Amino acid sequence: MFSYWLDDQAELRPLEPWNAAELLRCVDSARERLAAWTHLAHRVVDLPSARRLLQDYADRQAHDTGRYLGIWEGGELVGGALFRSFDARLGVCEVGVWVVPSARGRGLATRALWTMTDWALRTRGLYRVEMRTSPANAETRAIAERLGMRREGTLRQAFAVGGVRHDSEVWAVLRDEWLGGRPAPGGTFAARRG
Repeated sequence: MFSYWLDDQAELRPLEPWNAAELLRCVDSARERLAAWTHLAHRVVDLPSARRLLQDYADRQAHDTGRYLGIWEGGELVGGALFRSFDARLGVCEVGVWVVPSARGRGLATRALWTMTDWALRTRGLYRVEMRTSPANAETRAIAERLGMRREGTLRQAFAVGGVRHDSEVWAVLRDEWLGGRPAPGGTFAARRG
């Protein structure tokens, strides 16, 4: 197992199928907010559905096409960060993140995505990291800006959540941009292996 420390109390580490109960509790505590922006609140509704989601991502990780990581603070799951898609052959991936209300506003989501973006571009050698969000989701747009991503355009009514159609902004950063001097938000991140 591996983990990346985001600060003195928070770490980013894999979410596995055996973490389904923790994921369900975490989603339940953020369900109202998540329901407006993501499929997660509609997809994880009980223990079997939480386990199915995590098994899906475990299978993706085994095929190197995606992965789901948990954001843990003081040993408690407070959010998730994921490679929704990961294509090493094409050199492109898409990231996403969410945290429970009590963990918002402290930079955990930004630091989690910074760590994942750096790993994808520096360690795995990908060329492009994307993030997609609704133009109305100001918090996620702000994370993209803090990561140095550029807004590349809007896909009109590209996805539906809870029966509501949303536009999808495409944000991205390229490897040359990232390696050209992306400072770590809030300090340096060090990997811990255990």
